[in-house]
Amino acid sequence: MEFVELFLNQEEKIKEMSTMASEIVKEHYDPIIGPAQNDYMIKKFQSVASIKEQLEHGYHYYFFKIDGKNVGFFAFYPKPEQNIMYLSKFYIYKEKRGQGLSHHMINFIAEETKKAGLKAIELNVNKNNTANLAYAKLGFKIDRTEKNDIGNGFYMDDYVQRLDL
Repeated sequence: MEFVELFLNQEEKIKEMSTMASEIVKEHYDPIIGPAQNDYMIKKFQSVASIKEQLEHGYHYYFFKIDGKNVGFFAFYPKPEQNIMYLSKFYIYKEKRGQGLSHHMINFIAEETKKAGLKAIELNVNKNNTANLAYAKLGFKIDRTEKNDIGNGFYMDDYVQRLDL
């Protein structure tokens, strides 16, 4: 099991990340938010161009690999003014879910959060996402709700979950 960081100068790896992200997000979110909003969000947040832009702005993307194969990915960035690490992406392929792998991912992110001198991890989760239960098992607690306009007539209606370290 390994976490492999993605860097801005890795064009082919960025394409690989975008493809993997699109596959996982499409499968998971189409039933929750519908294909139209999901396709819009994939283009807005998981395209090659958007991943590059995020990397330029301090995001840390990681492939999660087991036996050399991608099983998931995550991305986070520090928000020192709020004393948190913001967990922007946290995805595992469907066939690998329910095997305790998310614990390894969160432990890694928690260590990176501590190294950065931050006190908590926060993330947004769609209110209808079954992953809310998984985050609760990982120790996250609902801190607040948010409804964010993401353009094109679409909104993200989320719980903001927090894990204090």
